[in-house]
Amino acid sequence: MDLEQARAELADLAEKIAYHNTAYHHHDAPEISDADYDALRRRYNTLVALYPDAEPQNSAANAVGATADPAFGKHIHLVPMLSLDNVFDREEFESFITRATRFLGLEQAGAAPLRFVGEPKIDGLSISLTYEHGVFTRGTTRGDGTEGEDVTANLRTLRDLPHTLPAPYPDLIEIRGEVFLSKADFLALNAAQEAAGKRLFANPRNAAAGSLRQLDSSITAQRPLSLFAYAQGFCSDKATRSHWDYLEQLRAWGFVVNPLSRQIDGAAEAEAFFEQVNQDRASLAYDIDGVVYKIDDLTLQNRLGFAGRAPRWAIAWKFPAEQAITRLNAIEIQVGRTGALTPVAHLEPVNVGGVLVTRATLHNEDEITRKDVRVGDTVFVQRAGDVIPQVLGVAPADPQGGERGPLFHFPDHCPACGALAVRPEGEAVRRCTGGLTCPTQAVERLIHFVSRLAFDIEGLGERSIREFYDAGLIRTPSDIFRLKEHLPALEQRDGWGEQSVRNLLQAIEGRRTIALSRFIYALGIRRIGESNARLLARHYGSFANWLRQMEAATIIGSDARLELGSITGIGNAIASDVVAFVAEPHNRSILAELEAVLHITEETGASDGPLAGKTIVFTGTLLTMTRPEAKAKAERMGGKVSDSVSKKTDLVVLGEKAGSKAKKAAELNLQTMDEEEWNAFCTANG
Repeated sequence: MDLEQARAELADLAEKIAYHNTAYHHHDAPEISDADYDALRRRYNTLVALYPDAEPQNSAANAVGATADPAFGKHIHLVPMLSLDNVFDREEFESFITRATRFLGLEQAGAAPLRFVGEPKIDGLSISLTYEHGVFTRGTTRGDGTEGEDVTANLRTLRDLPHTLPAPYPDLIEIRGEVFLSKADFLALNAAQEAAGKRLFANPRNAAAGSLRQLDSSITAQRPLSLFAYAQGFCSDKATRSHWDYLEQLRAWGFVVNPLSRQIDGAAEAEAFFEQVNQDRASLAYDIDGVVYKIDDLTLQNRLGFAGRAPRWAIAWKFPAEQAITRLNAIEIQVGRTGALTPVAHLEPVNVGGVLVTRATLHNEDEITRKDVRVGDTVFVQRAGDVIPQVLGVAPADPQGGERGPLFHFPDHCPACGALAVRPEGEAVRRCTGGLTCPTQAVERLIHFVSRLAFDIEGLGERSIREFYDAGLIRTPSDIFRLKEHLPALEQRDGWGEQSVRNLLQAIEGRRTIALSRFIYALGIRRIGESNARLLARHYGSFANWLRQMEAATIIGSDARLELGSITGIGNAIASDVVAFVAEPHNRSILAELEAVLHITEETGASDGPLAGKTIVFTGTLLTMTRPEAKAKAERMGGKVSDSVSKKTDLVVLGEKAGSKAKKAAELNLQTMDEEEWNAFCTANG
């Protein structure tokens, strides 16, 4: 693919990753398996490695977790609570070691090898525990990595949580860990749920997350949650020099630390430990999905820092997904809100890792062709989570023999409305061209419009949207805000009484005021997820200005089009999708109708760090740090690092033999720092 195709696919992957982050972390309701999610991330990382200039700036794929639920209080972590990158074999783990060694400048002969601590990766809910003068004062979820949900009252009910620390202890410390349910406690909880006629939990991770994120702490107290402590956030007094010593300190303070954790030297030992843990995992009392390896030396951890959403000093080596064999009974084509036609396999029910699986994704028509999957085949099915798994391919032939079914022909017309389904050049997905005349697309877009990250209207979920659409009460988004005109008809519908209807109408009235970013996200524009909607809202500020500039941007080569495409994180492919949406007359009518019934509030850009919004260029040889380390420091302070000097550059850091870039910086009268001044600036700004 060329650079523009890579940019378009990376933008699409970033939106998907952000969406599934929210489903997993915010709603505790993942929609794809862990293996499918890992595949999205691996594809994203592969493309970034091949086409680094194509990665969206401030990519949603680099976000951590999801925004905190407003139902809980919020708390900002003193040190960000980030995620981990994954590897899946020894070769990838060795590449992780090589990257860390190169970053630290330790490639020279005779340098001491890196030592790691290996810990089983618990499949639970990450939390941060704040202790002030040895007393537990606050507990929060990961949230988006910067700000989490305050669940202090719920955490106080855990039997494994020390309420005070024995001396000596630092004045202030954040202790990180994982809340989880053992397998036995999960089965007992589901048995109690079933006896009470309540919803069953899909797996221990969802049960633990749902139990901890309760508004009523007495419910949490009834759930047998456990806690392993394993990491450190902020600490006012760096009392230990290694991660292993820190784990020993946690034990001394009364925390439960995973007893399987051990020190590791090199890739060979790491692989042996991984294989041993994988072999023993079925006999463990709790679920794990891999092994986490952390560089033991805390000084090296601090130097390595973070790259985007993950630390450079730690990695998760994930277990292979669980598999089973079953029969493929049918292939159904589903239509999404953007018109995408997605094939779904209907399977003979089969138990995969303790979950009864009846459906699996087939991804797209190329995958069906590549795997030569046909109705009636016995197929390999894989899952690594609790949701729709994937069909890997055709299993060995049935010993009784028999003819295989015919080849599956992917439809070239939409199964919902009959409109032509086309596949744009360079894309893997075929899409219905019916737009909002396609009933499935119309309904899916309405469902998206009222979803939690969009208008989030209490009482107006998927079932209600489908019901009201079929009844002709809602056809466009603005119809939602005219539902009160149908008050008598609503009250007479099955399942709807006077009070429930009035509650719904009150909830709708409460959403007539909405932030511009949520409004843009709610429109369901292709490639515009939560992160990109926020970028657009902060750049244009008001709805009127955004709409005016988008209409002007329909002219190729116009200043408005160039401005849109140059927004950090947007790019030409996303810009084309936004402009195409606004250019469609039906969509402009919808926007006009919504503007008439809503108050869309303005948004402004946010500043974060002393270099926020500034472009920095490093040139020449740096003596006290590697170039990646310098870049990481700039990005942590909010800056954007560029390789070229221009009039838009804000700061040029000059190493030895700076050359032509230093000369150009002088010609443009740009601010410069030498390496000593840069180090002083970094120290002064944390």
